[in-house]
Amino acid sequence: MPKNLISIRDFSKDEILHILDLAKEFEANREQNFLAGKIVACLFFEPSTRTRLSFEAAVNRLGARVIGFPDNRNTSQSKGETLEDTIKIVSNYADMIIMRHPQTGAADIAASVASVPVVNAGDGINQHPSQTLLDLYAIKKTQGRLEDLNIDMVGDLKYGRAVHSLVDALMDFNPTFTFTSPDELLMPRKYIEMLDEKKINYKEVRDIEAGLNECDILYMTRVQRERFPEISEYDKVKDSYRLTASMLGSVKPSMKVLHPLPRVNEIATDVDDTQYAYYFQQAGGGMYIRMAIISYLLGYK
Repeated sequence: MPKNLISIRDFSKDEILHILDLAKEFEANREQNFLAGKIVACLFFEPSTRTRLSFEAAVNRLGARVIGFPDNRNTSQSKGETLEDTIKIVSNYADMIIMRHPQTGAADIAASVASVPVVNAGDGINQHPSQTLLDLYAIKKTQGRLEDLNIDMVGDLKYGRAVHSLVDALMDFNPTFTFTSPDELLMPRKYIEMLDEKKINYKEVRDIEAGLNECDILYMTRVQRERFPEISEYDKVKDSYRLTASMLGSVKPSMKVLHPLPRVNEIATDVDDTQYAYYFQQAGGGMYIRMAIISYLLGYK
């Protein structure tokens, strides 16, 4: 069976650190060609800018070629073809499948029938492991370590697959968490129970300023309108938090603000010009992380 990346737990702690080291190598020398002759299928059943383009850029930087689609409107799924059948067919054409899908668990389904490695580029509200790896890359670059950090996650902790994967990954590095969200968007019990089981320190708060001055990483998230079953529920919480430059006067000098992007109004543009903003550099590291993932899963690194 091919090795896949469906959940961040598909990589051990040592494998995660290896991927970060590989990304650093690729950042130092991004023009590679050792995957010449390979084909990677990028199947995006859900809209994406950064994830899709950085994966495709990574494939091209490694010398491989990309096939696929940016949405499913022009695919046979619109005719009723099952996901399983689509994946079986694409496995005949490509050496790897990278897939984003709105259905939670879709990546597991794809991996169960694929004959080539599958990378989960986001499945519903479940996991987004490549985002987590680029988050860890940004954290390590800015803090010099992954161990013993104070991480404050703000916003949509219920539907945010990026925060779910990141919490899962950081459990191996003795973190302290602050979860800042309205009652409607709390971190799911599944992750709280995992933290309790591992005796990892955390607190749940409602005020964005409650954990601001003690955190090493402030991880802001967008309240995701597309995840809400009712628009009225989204309207109640969409403006729960807004970070402005004036709120950063007493934070740690080394603190960095991260965001999986896109942002809407949860980070004011005046934060962009502060020493704490790192979300655009964070996104920039995504290509190197994805080069590392692809080359590792295909057995080249």
